[in-house]
Amino acid sequence: MLGDQVLKVDSFLNHRIDPVLMAQIGETFAARFAEDGITQVLTIESSGIAPSLMTAMRLGVPVVFARKRKSLTLKGDVYIEKAYSFTKQEENDITVAKSYLSDRDRVLIIDDFLANGQAALALARIARQAGAAVTGIGIVIEKSFQPGRQLLIEAGYRVESLARIASLEDGSIHFAE
Repeated sequence: MLGDQVLKVDSFLNHRIDPVLMAQIGETFAARFAEDGITQVLTIESSGIAPSLMTAMRLGVPVVFARKRKSLTLKGDVYIEKAYSFTKQEENDITVAKSYLSDRDRVLIIDDFLANGQAALALARIARQAGAAVTGIGIVIEKSFQPGRQLLIEAGYRVESLARIASLEDGSIHFAE
C-alpha cells in the first residue's frame, strides 16, 4: 500500500504477472459472463491486457486494447476518447482502430482496477461510438471507497469485481462484504 488510496500490485498484476492467477481470473470472468454472447473483450493498455487475454481465451473471442500512446501503425479511422488516470495524474487520449469494433459486437470490458471509473467509462464510450453493445464490465480489484462502481451502475452497466476493497486505512487492506 502507498498511503490510504493506492494499492501496489506490481508483483502479480502489472509489472510482474502471475500466469496461474491470470488464468483463474480469466476463467472466473468467462464463467460470470458466459451467457452474454460476447464477441470481443475490450481493455486499455497495459495492465488490463493480461486478465483480458485470459478471459478472451476462455470465451474464444479476440481482445482489443485501447492504446494510450500514439502508434505509427495506428493510422486512419480510429475511435478516440479521453480517460483521466488518478494514479498517474494525467489525461490520455485512448484510441481503438475502427476496423476492430462494429455494431455487430457484444463487448465485455475488463480492467485491472476500478477507482473513479474513468477508464471503464472511456472504453464504454468507444464501444458506443462503434455501435457495439457493452454486456458488462469485469474488474480485477475494485476500490469500493471510491465512486467508480456507482458511476458505472448509474450509467446502466453491470459490474463484476473479483476483489472489492472497502478501505486501505491504518496500513491494512479491508475487504468489502
